[in-house]
Parts: sequence; structure tokens; C-alpha cells
Amino acid sequence: MSTYAAQVLATTVREAAARFGDRPAVIDSSGVLTFAELNESSLELAAGLLAAGVRVGDLVALILPSGIDWVVVAVAVDRIGATLAGISQRLAAPERAAIVELLAPRLVVTAPELIEGLPLRTVVAAITAGSRGAELSATGRSIDHSPDAPDEVLNDPNRAAVVCCTSGTTGRPKGALFRVAQLRAVAEIDLGVDFEERWNGGAPLLASTEFAHVGMVAKFPWYFRLGCTLVVMDRWKPDEALQLVARHQMPTIGVVAPQLALMLRSPLAEQLDLSCVQTVIAGGAPSPPALIRAATERLNCHYSVRYSSTESGGVGLATPLDATEHQATHTVGRPRPGVEARIVDPLGDEVPPNTVGELQLRSGATMDCYWNDPAATSAALDSDGWLRTGDLAESDESGCVTLVGRRTDMFIRGGYNVFPAEVEAVLGELDQVAGIAIVAIPDDLLGELSVAVVVPSSIDSPPTLEDLRKFGSASLARHKLPDKMVLIDELPLTAAQKLDRARLRRSVTESLTSEHSSAHESMPMESSE
Repeated sequence: MSTYAAQVLATTVREAAARFGDRPAVIDSSGVLTFAELNESSLELAAGLLAAGVRVGDLVALILPSGIDWVVVAVAVDRIGATLAGISQRLAAPERAAIVELLAPRLVVTAPELIEGLPLRTVVAAITAGSRGAELSATGRSIDHSPDAPDEVLNDPNRAAVVCCTSGTTGRPKGALFRVAQLRAVAEIDLGVDFEERWNGGAPLLASTEFAHVGMVAKFPWYFRLGCTLVVMDRWKPDEALQLVARHQMPTIGVVAPQLALMLRSPLAEQLDLSCVQTVIAGGAPSPPALIRAATERLNCHYSVRYSSTESGGVGLATPLDATEHQATHTVGRPRPGVEARIVDPLGDEVPPNTVGELQLRSGATMDCYWNDPAATSAALDSDGWLRTGDLAESDESGCVTLVGRRTDMFIRGGYNVFPAEVEAVLGELDQVAGIAIVAIPDDLLGELSVAVVVPSSIDSPPTLEDLRKFGSASLARHKLPDKMVLIDELPLTAAQKLDRARLRRSVTESLTSEHSSAHESMPMESSE
């Protein structure tokens, strides 16, 4: 097996089937799929894909719920040397249609109930939940040659392997392309330079994001290389997540911060035996300091904050398990081995420590390009391979990076810049706050006003606006303190389980715009002198 063969999904599964056999590869509500069954089912489905006209280099879009069927299709697509593009089935029909139109795939594999709204003339293969692609593979059993593409094709480092799609919640959708070489770099960053010598050693993992997410599909090869069992919920629920962690004795919980906050609020967090948990790895959204402290104390575990993006291949920065208190709770750590990071001004020049600029990343795992979108690719990647993340940050003298916020999230109140992430990090420390997001609403006098959307720790004793302002005044300038407050049961999340700021902003604006005038009397504009 060549160097790259160890990182190709199909060849990894083939070897894992021989090594692990009846060990579960995926567990979902429909049952259990062993490594041996994954290998065999993907062989049958690959024949069906060939019969449907899919060939080496073709793009196959996959719109299915995460679980057994999803993985079987993913492996089958790779077996014939085609390219897989996962699309979240939680997106609205128009959003899914926009991505399919952008990708122009050779075939869309989906469930019957998800066909609605797909562009005309799209070639669709519908499979029924729990079928493991059986009805599609049945059309291909007359194929008289192996569904496996030659190893020299599968192992070509330049072969297009995976496209990870953005949802389009902050703009038009895009598809980040990862070739075999990039997936190999992902494994090397996650496991170490000796990853090709490693087999086994994995444990059950809770699938906290959809399989279409870069943190899953780009890492399938090394998950299966280690013999990990992926445990999937039909829909993420905190109580069920805790029960699965306890039942399968998971040593590591991979989550996004809002999920973990909900898990810790559940009574089951105290009732279940969670002593198996050694490490929490939280990415995808900022981890408030209060959440980090609560998790490490309640679970008696290590906590590592991860910073990455779809375009970076799901790898980037991390706080080490032995980080200091400040590093662990207020930074996203340093670049992981194999990743470079820098902070630059608008002209692209690096800025000194403790200076805010745009965070940029570079590694072998960074996407090759955006599919069919050279203009967007040029905007995201410079000629030296640096990825423009769009996130504003600063580093300290030790090299640890603190996020300030996204350039697009910043708003201006009375002539002063306000970065929501900075305010959220401070106000999130208040004991009465379980979750918080800062959004802006338009205002005739100050330009924009700041609204704190708060999930209270206890519905019986929620914080008041004055509580927030008094607590925040010790660390924040007056113009950064919220002008209004809205209480909410839980913060809205995107399909990728990240805070949906656009949706939250629309909701708050619609409900509060007519009430602004009263804020002017108690919140006068500060002098700019």
C-alpha cells in the first residue's frame, strides 16, 4: 500500500474491515454497522453508482441524515474514484437547491422526502432510510468488473476527494475542495507524523455535528483507521448525548460550546456516571470562560478549545491540556503542529503582539479551492497559500491567540467599534448567564444599539439589564455595554451547530426596533473626545 493509500477512505475501510471485522463502525437509531459490513455494503453500492453512470472524477452530492446510510454512500463514492460533496439535510429546500446548482453534480443521492426543490434536470438516486443503498446497488449487479478504482487512481494526491459545503448563512454558498493530499495532512496534524504506522487505539465517538461537516467527513479516514465507533443521534439532544457518553464510556467528548452548555444544564449531568470522560474538545464556536470552568469542575476532565474552519480542513489552533488558567479560558491557544498562523493588518503586514488584526492560517490541510468559484477562491487564499479567515484576533507574547470577533460581526455604536465576542466573553462570566449573544439593532441617534440576548442559568432568577451593565463595567468601556436585553430559552444554531447570528439579529430587530426611543433617555452617547 502506497503512502497515500493509507489515507484514502475506501482503502482505509478495506483494511479496517480485515483488522476489526465485527467491531461497530457506526451506530444509529436504525442499528449497528460493523467494519466488515461497511466494506461489503459499500462494494455493492459502488456497483450501483457505476450502473448509474458515475465514473472516476465525477462529483456525487449526498443529502441524507447522518448515520449508516451516509457512511456507506461516502465509502462507495470513494471506491470508484469519484468526489463526494455532503450537503446538510437540515438546510431549507431553497438552500439545498442553491448548493446543488453551484456544484452541478453528476448525481445526487438523497432520500425521497429531500428531493423537493432540487434544480430541474438534476439526476437523482433516492434511497430509503436503513436500506444501506440496497435498492441503488440492485440496479448495478450486472456490472462485470470490480467497483474499486485502481489504487494509482485512488491514491493520486491530486485527486479531488471531498467537497465541504458552507451553508450560505453569511453569503452565497460555497464548496471547499479537499484533495487526497489535504486529507492526508488533516490526519497528520490530528494524529502526528507517524499516523501511517498507527492502526487501532480508537474509542467510541459521539457525532456532535453532521457527517457533511468538515470535522467529520474530512476525518473519516483516520477515525476508521483507529477503529473508532461513530455514535449518531437522529437529532442532537443534550439528555441523549449524556446517556450515550455514559453508556459507551466515551473518554473524549467532541462538541461545540452551545451543546456542552445544554449538557451541563441537564439534571443527568449530575445523575449519570461520567467518570469515563477525560477530555472535552470544543470547537466550532467560542467557549465562554464560565463554561470551561464549569465543565472541568463538574466532569473533572481536561478541556481543549479548538479553532478552525471549513476552509482550513477542520484543523488550526488549540489550547494545550496543560494550559495556564488564562490561556485555557480566554484564548484559542497556539497553532497545532503542522499549522502556521499570523495576524495581519489590512495591507497584509504582520502586526506585533497585542494588536488586533485578521487571523490567517496556512497548512497542508487548507482547502485547494472553492468548487467552480475562482473569484471566491482568490478572496479567501493569497498567492502564498494563506487563508484569510475573516476573524479578528490578537496574540500575546507567548503566541497564544485571542479572538476579538468576525470582521462582519463588528458594529458601530455612537462612533465606537463594538466586537460582540469581546462583550460575550466578559458577560458570560456572570453566574446568572448560561448563554449570551450580542447583536446590534439600528438606531436613528447612535447608529446602532447593542442588545444582549441571554439564556439565564435559572428561569426563576434571571439577570436584569442593570446586572449585566454593572458586571461588565469592571472590564468594558461604557460604549460596549448592552443597551437592551432579551431573555431566551436557547440561542439559535445553524445546521453546523454554530450560533446563527443572522437569524438572531433578524428576530431581535423585528421585536425591538419600535422600542428604541426609550433607550436614548438612559443611554446617552459618550463624547468622542
